[in-house]
Amino acid sequence: MPEKFTLQPLLDLMQERTDEATRQLGQLIAAEQNAKGRLQLLSQYREEYAQRFREAQAQGLTLQSWQNYQEFLARIDEAITQQDNIVAASEQKTAEGQQRWQEQHTRLKAIDTLSVRHWKAQDKKANKLEQKQLDEFSIRSYQRVKDSGQ
Repeated sequence: MPEKFTLQPLLDLMQERTDEATRQLGQLIAAEQNAKGRLQLLSQYREEYAQRFREAQAQGLTLQSWQNYQEFLARIDEAITQQDNIVAASEQKTAEGQQRWQEQHTRLKAIDTLSVRHWKAQDKKANKLEQKQLDEFSIRSYQRVKDSGQ
C-alpha cells in the first residue's frame, strides 16, 4: 500500500491559491482592456469633435460657438487625462497581479515537484516489492520442481 503524500494538504492549498490568483489576474486584464477601450473611444470622439470644430471654423463661427467648442474640447481633454490615469493604474494593478500569479505558480510547482518525487519513490518501492515477490515465487516453484524430481 503506497504511503500518502504528507504535504497533500499544502499542495491542495497552493493549487487553490494559484487558481484564485489566475482568476484575479483574468479580472485585472479584463479591467485593463476595458479602460484602454474607453480611452480609445474618448480619443476618437475628441478627434471627431475637433474635426467638426475645424469645419465650423472654416464656415465662420460666432464668439459664443467658438468658446463652446473650446470648453467642450477642454472637458474631453480632461476626461482623456483622467482615463489615461485610470489606464496607467490598471496596467500597474495587472503587473502586480501577474507578479502574484507568478509567485503562486512557483510555489505550486515546488510542492508539485515534491509530490511527483514522492509518487515516483512509491512506485519504485512497489516495483521492488513486486519483483521480490516474483523472485520468491520463482524460487519456491523451482524448489518444488527440484524436490518432486528427486
